[in-house]
Amino acid sequence: MDTILSFLSSISWWLWVIIVLVIIAIRDIFQRKHTISHNFPIVGHVRYMFESIGPEIRQYFVANNREELPFNRIERGWIYASAKKENNYEGFGTDRDIYAHHHVFINNAMMPYQVGENHPNTIDKTFLPCAKVMGEFNKRKRPYRPASVINISAMSFGSLSAKAVESMNKGIKMAGAYHNTGEGGLSPYHSNGGDVVFHFGTGYFGVRAEDGGFSMEKMVKLVEENPFIRAIEVKLSQGAKPGKGGVLPGAKITPEIAKIRGVEIGKDVLSPPNHKAFSNVPELMDFVEAIAEATGLPVGIKAAIGKLEQWEELADIMKATGKGPDFITVDGGEGGTGAAPPSFADHVSLPWVYGFSDLYKLFQKKGLIERIVFIGSGKLGFPAKAAMAFAMGVDCINVAREAMMSIGCIQAQICHTNKCPAGVATQNKWLQNGIDPTLKSVRLAQYFKTFRKEFIEITHAAGHEHPCQFDMRDIEVNVDDHNLSKELSSTYKYEKTPVPFTSMQTLKDCVHLGGK
Repeated sequence: MDTILSFLSSISWWLWVIIVLVIIAIRDIFQRKHTISHNFPIVGHVRYMFESIGPEIRQYFVANNREELPFNRIERGWIYASAKKENNYEGFGTDRDIYAHHHVFINNAMMPYQVGENHPNTIDKTFLPCAKVMGEFNKRKRPYRPASVINISAMSFGSLSAKAVESMNKGIKMAGAYHNTGEGGLSPYHSNGGDVVFHFGTGYFGVRAEDGGFSMEKMVKLVEENPFIRAIEVKLSQGAKPGKGGVLPGAKITPEIAKIRGVEIGKDVLSPPNHKAFSNVPELMDFVEAIAEATGLPVGIKAAIGKLEQWEELADIMKATGKGPDFITVDGGEGGTGAAPPSFADHVSLPWVYGFSDLYKLFQKKGLIERIVFIGSGKLGFPAKAAMAFAMGVDCINVAREAMMSIGCIQAQICHTNKCPAGVATQNKWLQNGIDPTLKSVRLAQYFKTFRKEFIEITHAAGHEHPCQFDMRDIEVNVDDHNLSKELSSTYKYEKTPVPFTSMQTLKDCVHLGGK
């Protein structure tokens, strides 16, 4: 009898365990706060448990908080905490090796910039618009001043999930920023109220003609039907794989993606390395001007930087004609969201600081700086890195992976497999259903606002009112010891051209008058 009772008791104990696990699983599936728990009921909790003790495990057994790439634990933790409006401070001093090669120092002023009682940043601590206007010099019909110095970089629907794109677009509306579509075309998920920069590459998705080339008719129609498109960006290359095209397998082309990109269902689509619409620099110039004339919008170009001969040709034509791109987005060779062969991702094109400094010096020598809005893109989504970028001459920064992390990306680095566990970079319906756009949009907006708030505070600490006032003497980078550390002007061999700036109040008045 005792044996039977013991057996029944054992069954009862296991039954209770199963019931509890089932309840947890049901709760995980229906909750929207944590994507991983939704997509992987019960098992997902193990991931969060290990994450919670991750710093201790790395500290004693594996690696420290600064060793992981492309973004280390401290960087990811800052983004996660900022997006959730949690404590993003660190205690007991920095654990970064501040004597390491290329470490960035911001030279603070003896007395910070004093913010008055009625200053725009007293009223709104996150107010930080771009100091320049896209299309102002070329007198475009619809010039555009970005209302935020931090914006979302080119990431396509197709590479990212529908819910990820929707979350980002709703988030940038709250943050007052813009959303670059990436080369996959304008989707309904980009159309939730935020400003949009329409971006296209060699596949011309969304503005694709029957022969696979560019259709001006479709471009004009797209802009007319979607007035929230504020600028157009032509991709020449990207940091992950400059000079290499891509193939979108027919198996991945759903009816929705086919409609948005203007391609056939089930048929492989090639994005070649070269554009059909132009084959040399003069033709690129004509192409940019034709789009700007037809749409009335500012038109820019995006590229990773390597050889400079054709850039010099572009600058010479711009100087001779008084025309040209309204903005230039410089991507860093240190990677991006696009999947690429390691040989390209690791070795082709220059890192952002080298590529940008080379290009800026070239355009500065030609006297063209005031005509162009420079946008930096390449792991710049942290206030100190942004300060360095502004000191070197950028006017805005675009963030991609940082934006992904703000809505839940865990840097699993399997974006190219369609198995993203966070649902951000996958078309798997189950995995992306773990993303709640209502919650994630708030987190993206909060990351942008926190970034701007801390960036403004760093700017004030350096004695300036707006980041556009940073110059090369404000930043130093480590070469060896302090006697050998160099200001940026000595390191990169140029002085930044001052950006015309009156005051933040003037910018606030301009932004409230319609974006210019």
